[in-house]
Amino acid sequence: MEENAATYNASRYERPSVTVDVVIFTLLNGELHVLLVLRRRWPYEGYWAIPGGFINMDESLDQAARRELEEETGVQDVYLEQLYTFGEPQRDPRTRVISVAYIAIVPADDHELHVSDESSDVRWFPVRTRPTQLAFDHDLILNYALSRLRSKLEYTTLAFQLLPEVFSILELKDIYEQILGEKLDKGNFYRKIKEAGILEETSLLREGRGRPTRLWRFRRDRGDKQFVFRWREDRGSDDEPE
Repeated sequence: MEENAATYNASRYERPSVTVDVVIFTLLNGELHVLLVLRRRWPYEGYWAIPGGFINMDESLDQAARRELEEETGVQDVYLEQLYTFGEPQRDPRTRVISVAYIAIVPADDHELHVSDESSDVRWFPVRTRPTQLAFDHDLILNYALSRLRSKLEYTTLAFQLLPEVFSILELKDIYEQILGEKLDKGNFYRKIKEAGILEETSLLREGRGRPTRLWRFRRDRGDKQFVFRWREDRGSDDEPE
């Protein structure tokens, strides 16, 4: 029999639950950190986890991600980007759960953290010394987010979200190194970031023990235009940042 609005029976199909998980990165004390919550309840009671939870029937995925992030951590008003959908059948012992993961990078000082009734602690962890085993498949989600974050440095201005209005080239290089987890050649970095055309030189200098350091700013006229910044080439340069 042909189905229509009057005869369609939605109960014929099983319905998996849907959650959202939000991977938030920041830079603290010159090191890349990720925000985690300590679960208060079963399953994985006492395990650290990525902030997230079940979506409501009357909200979009983006709305659910923002709501869960604010409820569980206090973080709000941040730009979120969908990362990936994780749906292995046994990823959650409660029921069949599909999770849509999000990623964001924020200045830590802009947000005051708090816990919810679902967790007993919320904390920034250095990525390199984070807890060895996270709840559910959150290790997989976090590793995927790290990989995406690093690849986006080649064509987006994501790193600039962690910088003040004006900054030195070396400060920018430090952020790239923290996200990438590797050292970069100073001369090569300086040449390539200038070739990308995303920096504007200012008249400001920062005094220090050596010669004054030139300060730069992100070119706002670039907007969200993409650029190419390949940092893994081995070619050096005689040019060095001031």
